[in-house]
Amino acid sequence: MTFIARRLALALPALIGVAIFSFLLIHFIPGDPVDIMLGDQASAADREALRHAIGLDLPLTQQFVNYAKGLARFDLGTSLMSGRKVNDVIATHLQPTLELAFAAFLLALCIGLPLGVLAARFRDRMPDRALKGFSLLGTSAPSYWTGPILVYLFALKLNWLPISERDGFENLILPAFTLSLGLSAVLVQITRAAMLETLSEDFIRTARAKGVPEIRVYFRHALANASVPVATVIGLQLGALLTGTVIVETIFDWPGIGTLLYQSISRRDYPVVQGCILLIAVTYVLVNVLTEIVQAALHPRMREAS
Repeated sequence: MTFIARRLALALPALIGVAIFSFLLIHFIPGDPVDIMLGDQASAADREALRHAIGLDLPLTQQFVNYAKGLARFDLGTSLMSGRKVNDVIATHLQPTLELAFAAFLLALCIGLPLGVLAARFRDRMPDRALKGFSLLGTSAPSYWTGPILVYLFALKLNWLPISERDGFENLILPAFTLSLGLSAVLVQITRAAMLETLSEDFIRTARAKGVPEIRVYFRHALANASVPVATVIGLQLGALLTGTVIVETIFDWPGIGTLLYQSISRRDYPVVQGCILLIAVTYVLVNVLTEIVQAALHPRMREAS
């Protein structure tokens, strides 16, 4: 418990810094939400009245104080556009993002781990070379490129899958695969490297000398002992996966946090943007803390050293 408490305490300054940075950044973005809400034809008196009603006429320091007081009560404020509580707005869009991230994460594990073991099994042979090419493509191809390519091939050309929205399981396939491609490629590389290092250990040679089947050698002994670096990468990539859905959700019109953040930035809806950024930061920090806890559980010496 002391280890966990120490990690959480170290994460607190990062979260405070993100809250301050997101507040200042949003207020320095060009554009006035009052102009967007009222349009160009509104009178100066109407603009000032609305600016006073939503608190934008207060000094920046006072606005931050009000924002910080709200955060202390876990109150992210009220949307300037819809008038709804930001907590409620984010809660509405959170489930679709979690669905997409979980599906992409599961898909990446099902692809990356077995292919990484396969690459280690056929080191420097044709399967290994082919998987190196897949890893290179997956890590270098951005989602804003792979997403439209997949839409063109499987939705427009072959007409196998729907393009957008969230109506059923088939709508989840293309965005989940697009989001999982990068993580799958990284997992192949890391799993291969960790497996090759573990396969050179003495206990692997002992297991083979005892006649243990190769499939058990690879998946039961080698993969289990290569779990620490793999778990580290999985944890870090999971944080990036949960926080990196903005582009994919926008491409596939997926009604999650990423789409909400994009729309809120366009509308200069300050409270919603701040709430989304804070949620993304909290998620990333907590996932990193959880990764360190899992590392310590898999490798107790790391916990003792820290």
